Amino acid sequence: MSNQQVEEGVQEKVENPRVKSIKDFYKRLAKNRAALIGFYTILFLIVVSIIGPLLTSNSPNDTDVMNRFESPSAEFWFGTDHMGRDIFTRIIHGMSLTLGIGFASVIMGALVGIPIGIISGYYGGRIDNIIMRFIDILLAFPGILLALAIVSILGGSLVNVTIAVAIYAVPGFARIIRGSTLAAKKLEYVDAIRALGAGDGRIIFKHILPNVLSPVIVNATLYIATAILTAAGLSFLGMGAQPPTPEWGAMLNDGRGYMRDAGYIAFFPGAFIVVVVLAFNIFGDGLRDALDPKMKK
Repeated sequence: MSNQQVEEGVQEKVENPRVKSIKDFYKRLAKNRAALIGFYTILFLIVVSIIGPLLTSNSPNDTDVMNRFESPSAEFWFGTDHMGRDIFTRIIHGMSLTLGIGFASVIMGALVGIPIGIISGYYGGRIDNIIMRFIDILLAFPGILLALAIVSILGGSLVNVTIAVAIYAVPGFARIIRGSTLAAKKLEYVDAIRALGAGDGRIIFKHILPNVLSPVIVNATLYIATAILTAAGLSFLGMGAQPPTPEWGAMLNDGRGYMRDAGYIAFFPGAFIVVVVLAFNIFGDGLRDALDPKMKK
């Protein structure tokens, strides 16, 4: 056997387990072509939201009354609105706002919901009853109504919309992590670690939390789509992004009065909302299967 073959064998044996697990995960995800398309669509939209505004020559809020209601053309790819603003430029600039609301609200909701759920599930008893009754109260309100109530109190703005959607996300994360914690804390390895003298904090954060994150990741991916729809709905109702912010829901609201004569004003922001939501939903479904290989298609 040559030295090169020996080196390759050694390299294969010492391959980073994390790299190997990532490769295995990608192989499982690739079995679902729709999920893979969703993943690359999300990746593409994230890249466009970052570099797109740098490549557009116009400002999203520049008005040109001489070019109002221009149909899609080589000069104006998506046409212009009732104020002569370039819709394509506004879509590109609004992409970072829409994705930002989705990711930020889910991260905020997870940072609050995960600790609440894991404490409730781990300690049980009276603590569990108190926390779960509060969560049940939040779940009793439909998501859009709860968000509307919160925004009505805080006032209409992108920041307040993000906070409202994050608050609505907390119960979902709390219930999912609680259920997983209830199952995980009964496992034998947790009893063994506790018998060795490990404290509650060490057991929770080092041994239970890493093993219950899979359903949370899947739920977070799916909830981003819900967050984007909720934020767009609030902006459409005039309680989210305020003019002239190029947020897709607000752009839909701008175009609803011109559906018959200039339908493209509302069509393009609506189409992008559909694409983003669909991409996150099909990616979330594939992610669920990839993180749980035992699930049958």
